[in-house]
Amino acid sequence: MTDDADASVAGEPDTQALDDLLDDIFRAQERVTQAEIYRRAVAAELPPDLLARIDALPEGEYSVDEASDLLGGSIG
Repeated sequence: MTDDADASVAGEPDTQALDDLLDDIFRAQERVTQAEIYRRAVAAELPPDLLARIDALPEGEYSVDEASDLLGGSIG
């Protein structure tokens, strides 16, 4: 049971970092490219697992809801 609690706690910072990034990126724009999301994630020094998820997105433009859904964030 302790492993489950540790996993959920370990997952929270990733979600928060992702939510913060998406909130910042989409503050003034409705749609953003995968490349821009990745560039901003690298600049924000997000953890490697988040960078890998963003890098795996197909090229194209995303709304905040689409990006959050695909990346596992809670914004939207």
